[in-house]
Amino acid sequence: MIDGKKILFSGMQSTGNLTIGNYLGALKNWLTLSDEYECFYSVVDMHSITIRQDPSELRKRARNLLTLYIAAGLDPKKNCIYYQSHVSGHAELAWILNCFTYIGELNRMTQFKDKATKHADNINAGLYTYPVLMAADILLYQSDVVPVGKDQLQHLEITRDIAQRFNAIYGDIFTIPEPYMGKAGANIRSLQNPEKKMSKSDENANASIYLMDDPDTIIRKFKRAVTDSEASVRYRDEQPGIKNLIEIYCACTGKTPEETEKEFDGKGYSEFKPAVGEAVVSVLKPVQDRFYELSKDKAYIDGIIKENAEKANYYATKTLRKVQKKIGFPERIR
Repeated sequence: MIDGKKILFSGMQSTGNLTIGNYLGALKNWLTLSDEYECFYSVVDMHSITIRQDPSELRKRARNLLTLYIAAGLDPKKNCIYYQSHVSGHAELAWILNCFTYIGELNRMTQFKDKATKHADNINAGLYTYPVLMAADILLYQSDVVPVGKDQLQHLEITRDIAQRFNAIYGDIFTIPEPYMGKAGANIRSLQNPEKKMSKSDENANASIYLMDDPDTIIRKFKRAVTDSEASVRYRDEQPGIKNLIEIYCACTGKTPEETEKEFDGKGYSEFKPAVGEAVVSVLKPVQDRFYELSKDKAYIDGIIKENAEKANYYATKTLRKVQKKIGFPERIR
């Protein structure tokens, strides 16, 4: 705990462009957490290089993502918003935890299998040990809770297993983290294939709404969204495309599915789809405006980067020194 608050950790990769799914499923939920928790929000650029990146593009995307965190409403004075690569403790702890992680555990990680299939020409060790670095991210700050989606639960489970194994040998060094499951908008699906999660790496540009899409693009993508031939706005599993649009609409307007069904009772998809688009535009425009404003203030963003890196390093070092002492590394002479 820090100042009586439990600690929360989360982060996003600095690859691709954030989607409305990232915003509604994660960023928007983060905004409500800083009063209750001491929050560490990382731009996880170290995770990004398991896939080959253009160096200048990676730096640009990392800065844009950090700026978007703030533009979305995260207060950098109340939340520690920082680059993962600026805190060497992530890599140092990851190596130590590698030595307490079993091959069989890593072999069971479904995301490695999925990514190895997609990137068969670059199946590297970093891709394989990705869950251990994620465990280091979380345990480094003695995190009590971690916001996760269903696809990340397996990684949190291995984090808990590694921490419990280490604690059983050396005592209560690590806090055992619990999952924090977000609510509204936590499972936004692809607009072109509602059986899949909306992804910032989808090759079909019409499948995802990106945070920086302009209003015309957003409306156009919703008009092209895959639905069905029933022509009724009903929130049910038999209409996955419409169900997805209703979830997006509800997350943006605060309405319930029942209220949405009533609002569009007797109306067709030609009215409903643009309405969803307009709701998304109204939510994203303030974020976009703030992003462009912040992007012009280089000194301010640079100051946030420096201050929050120092804060993150301070807390990371406290944990890392404890771990290093417990496993028998020589004490550092100051």
